[in-house]
Amino acid sequence: MSASPFDSPMHRTLFGDAEVGRLFSDSAEVRAMMLVLGTLAKVQGEAGVIPEISGAFLHRAAMEVQIDPDGLGGPNGVVIPALVAAFRKALDAPEHAQYLHWGATSQDIQDTGLMLRMRQALTLIEGRLASALGHMADMAEAEAETAMVARTYGQAAVPSSFGAQVALWGWPLLRLLERLDEVRGYALTVSLSGAAGTASQLGEDPAAIREGLAEGLGLADPGMSWHADRSRIVDLSQWLTGVCSCAGKVGTDVILGARSDVGELRLSGAGGSSTMPQKQNPVAPSVLIALARFAPAQAALLSQPHAEARDGAAWFTEWLTLPQLTMAAARSAALLSDTIAALSPDRARMEARLDQANGTLHAEALSFALAREMGRPAAQAELKRLVKEAMESGRPLPELVAKAHPDTALPDLRDLGQAPAEARAFAAAVRARA
Repeated sequence: MSASPFDSPMHRTLFGDAEVGRLFSDSAEVRAMMLVLGTLAKVQGEAGVIPEISGAFLHRAAMEVQIDPDGLGGPNGVVIPALVAAFRKALDAPEHAQYLHWGATSQDIQDTGLMLRMRQALTLIEGRLASALGHMADMAEAEAETAMVARTYGQAAVPSSFGAQVALWGWPLLRLLERLDEVRGYALTVSLSGAAGTASQLGEDPAAIREGLAEGLGLADPGMSWHADRSRIVDLSQWLTGVCSCAGKVGTDVILGARSDVGELRLSGAGGSSTMPQKQNPVAPSVLIALARFAPAQAALLSQPHAEARDGAAWFTEWLTLPQLTMAAARSAALLSDTIAALSPDRARMEARLDQANGTLHAEALSFALAREMGRPAAQAELKRLVKEAMESGRPLPELVAKAHPDTALPDLRDLGQAPAEARAFAAAVRARA
């Protein structure tokens, strides 16, 4: 196995994401930083911080010059010094090249380039979540009245509907999409504040230069230095982790529902076993669970404080962590959409489960019916007695209740409560957003 399953030739079909992987390639990082360097020069030229002709020249050159990522690494820990040197050499125009990277620091360029790539990654993930929610809305509406057993602590609890179960999966995803504009507005910002956050070499009006850079790149202006304030990275990591967590919830429930001893859910295209031909392994849901377990640890690393005005060690930790977390969220969103599209309920199996265990699933409803006649504490005690009798005798609980309390009006044992309405409300909310 390679150091990272995300780009392993053997395992990337499980965990990797080609589209997001390209955004976190060395070539994409260099291209993003070149765009930042060129746009900064243009803004500085227009503001008179550097000669305007040099700013225009550097901006145009940044769109045209190709820099090979090989050879940009080294003992500096950051690639900007080598990138700037390679850029100047490729320009062969020292009268203009001297103004490249004027007054900024390496972290400014790398962090801003990162946000350009994160913007694209978030757009990809957003589209995949919207697709998953579309599938969920259709399923929740279609299965709003499909009765099934709701389980708590792994035990049968009360009747519900499969549509409500799907809505339970979908509501947190809908909330994540609703939050995304807020996350973008806060996190996707430029960084431009110089060596220690003072912006002392960026001209007479550094704030105007930062604002111009933000406008030129289509990012937000943070209005401050965020070299050591990584709340933006934390916001991104928490949102990405939320994607993985929500998808992992679906994966967990699908695996439980598709178990051979439950059999209420069917998943087309499941994986096979190398030695047991009867098995259909729920591979995609298993990947969703694995990614949901992986993501919180990455978010915890990204929440570590950065010391002083800049912190190299904490910054380097982000390089090790944020790309993998972004990849995990992107893969989770894609697999989630595929999993929902491949999922179908076994309605007959769900219906049959409702009357298993001698009808004890209806104990709560029967208890409340008795409570109207004898009060809640007495009704609970009576139901416990009758449940025990049902389990020992094998007779249905509703029958025992009717016999012991013939004057009590028994409830509709197929009443699903608010479950169908919740399923339809979720479907309507998804479509209203679209």
